[in-house]
Amino acid sequence: MVKRSKRRKTARAAATTPENSQTGQQQRFHVILTGLQENGAVAVDQLSGQLGVSVVTIRRDLDLLEQQGLLRRTHGGAASIDPLFYEPFRKDRSFQAQVERQAAEKRRIGRAAAALISPGETIAITPGTTTAEIIRGIPLNSKITVVTNTANIAMELSKRKDVSVFVTGGLLHGDWFSLVGPTAIRSLENMLIHTMFIGADGIDAKWGLSCFSSDEAELNGTMVRHARRHIAVVDHTKFGVIGNWRICETSTVQILITDSDATDEMIAPFQKLGVEVVRV
Repeated sequence: MVKRSKRRKTARAAATTPENSQTGQQQRFHVILTGLQENGAVAVDQLSGQLGVSVVTIRRDLDLLEQQGLLRRTHGGAASIDPLFYEPFRKDRSFQAQVERQAAEKRRIGRAAAALISPGETIAITPGTTTAEIIRGIPLNSKITVVTNTANIAMELSKRKDVSVFVTGGLLHGDWFSLVGPTAIRSLENMLIHTMFIGADGIDAKWGLSCFSSDEAELNGTMVRHARRHIAVVDHTKFGVIGNWRICETSTVQILITDSDATDEMIAPFQKLGVEVVRV
């Protein structure tokens, strides 16, 4: 009887250790998903050492998160999952070129921008590959509202229960899933946006942020007018490029986030105008 009682106590103790508790598991899930947001991939051995739990436990966690559609298991770890709606574009050279161009720089810019989001905010995001990286880095459990005129951003966020998504509607346009037109503009009439993240085809200190589509410039400019804080997110290749249609003037922008290849000469005119420039 004594030995049996000891075994039962030992079993109960094991079941309530941090490694096996629901709280411990949720904490590990948070670390795993945050790691995926920041790096795009995680390794079992690294997570085991970081979290102080067995490799078996980490593998079980990754399997559970894969079942929930939150990651893709790989040999020795896991990777961020690409939504299935991108699948038809796998062999589209033009699309893939957009995705791959300055991919590492855009990831860094996106993560730096996402770190500026405060819990409870309403944020707006323009179409583009750089702004797509912002939503992939939104902190977990942030309880924010995302306003977008971009179908792919809405789809990517559809699994995030902590994020409310407002889609403008409108006419599907261009190569990057944007929605434009009078319907989209009218949907923004009574909206207050706390922070606006602006991607652009070009940025010039005198001309401002611009793009090559009049419809997108009009819609993005409308969102700018409804926002209190404006953050430009552009990689170094966009400096000095002037698109036909202006989104907003440089004086509208409070913060400019770019990559480390942007030279002092590139950013100096913006700093002179009082824009806070962040290079990542």
